[in-house]
Amino acid sequence: MRTAGRLAARVLEMIGEHVVPGVTTDHLNTLCHEYIVDELGCVPAPLNYTNGVAPPFPKSICTSVNHVVCHGIPSPKKVLKSGDALNIDVTVIRDGYHGDTSKMFLVGTPGVLAERLIRVTQECLYRGIDAVRAGARLGDIGHAIQTHAEANGFSVVREFCGHGIGRTFHDEPQVLHYGRPGTGIELEEGMTFTIEPMINAGKRHVKILPDQWTVVTKDHKLSAQWEHTILVTRSAAEVLTRRPEEPFGEPLP
Repeated sequence: MRTAGRLAARVLEMIGEHVVPGVTTDHLNTLCHEYIVDELGCVPAPLNYTNGVAPPFPKSICTSVNHVVCHGIPSPKKVLKSGDALNIDVTVIRDGYHGDTSKMFLVGTPGVLAERLIRVTQECLYRGIDAVRAGARLGDIGHAIQTHAEANGFSVVREFCGHGIGRTFHDEPQVLHYGRPGTGIELEEGMTFTIEPMINAGKRHVKILPDQWTVVTKDHKLSAQWEHTILVTRSAAEVLTRRPEEPFGEPLP
């Protein structure tokens, strides 16, 4: 899990310089696919993944732009423009284990609201991570995220959540991004799961487009998401997908 997480993080580090006005999300997908397969020797987990309801996902990463909450499908028709807010969601498989992470990117000259939403959403992720330790409860994570988002005038998407992860892409437990402290299952050392808050600038309500994958805000207002894969330890969370610029102790090897 540590290896898979570290390699997933490297994909997000690689792709950042390519997120510029005029690029298509399909081109970003191609760059990530080639890097995952040819450079890292991994499998892109989203490619041909099915949840049992939707058709197989056709691309190797998710690219969610502006009011797209999650699961955006890369397309040669989607050209990024200055001011766009983009989430790139990457999951790689290495030796049977999954590393799952996402990051927000601002394209060109960002808007004030987009900058603020992205910053607060990352803070929500970090507050959720800070609540993780053996003996804590899942509700502690959700409460930390919800409290910070709503204090800043934003809303928390409730239809999608974090999830257990390991040899299986999506597993129990479900990690809600809202809730009450002291509720939910007790966290135990060795658990691995994702925390991936989806925070909306407007109302929390979302809908799924006819492609059965793309999730958008109903009011078409901006949405942001950050994600990490987490390991529960006795005293804290170990962030398996951390990137070098992030404030989680010493850099991983």
